[in-house]
Amino acid sequence: MDILNFEAFLIAITILTLTPGLDTALVIRNTSRSGLADGCMTSFGICSGLFVHAFFSAVGISAILAQSAELFQMVKMVGAAYLIWLGLSSLRAISKNGIGMQVGEEVQQAYSAKRSLREGFLSNVLNPKTAVFYLAFLPQFVNPEGSPLLQSMLMASVHFIIAMVWQCGLSSILNSAKNLIENGRFMQWMESITGMVLVGLGIKLLMEESP
Repeated sequence: MDILNFEAFLIAITILTLTPGLDTALVIRNTSRSGLADGCMTSFGICSGLFVHAFFSAVGISAILAQSAELFQMVKMVGAAYLIWLGLSSLRAISKNGIGMQVGEEVQQAYSAKRSLREGFLSNVLNPKTAVFYLAFLPQFVNPEGSPLLQSMLMASVHFIIAMVWQCGLSSILNSAKNLIENGRFMQWMESITGMVLVGLGIKLLMEESP
């Protein structure tokens, strides 16, 4: 599948996945609740939700391409500008308030695969930030000559694998991961990297647009 700028996509999605956020907090909370199985099943639910966002992103891309190639280029430019805005917002938030995340202690409970899967899946599918991000991010790498759906699903599959490895790894070393996530300096460092990657990627994609 001829995905445009696949190397850039791989680097960006990997760094973004490694940045602590809602998904990471949920995996760690559930691992504290019922152990490794709970954390990994929660991660599976979260990552499964990525395909829902990829599908709707592909439907939107296909509809736009059916209208005109020029409109598709406009959408890509808007998406690239959105990525720059996200990056600048992250950097601005750090300079003003800093970053912090509290992961409370959970009382051990009996493990329920259904509960973990449901919590992970719904937290991702119902997260508007993930939906908007996929709508802005995936079109940057879709080759108009190929199938938007197949390409979007392939990119979601790559994201799925990276996120599963990362989140299950965090779950298996909960104590160390929890200390890192509650550490303000670590969060600032990761958020700074994410902001710079988003800004740099957005600028690169804007510069590649045809006049």
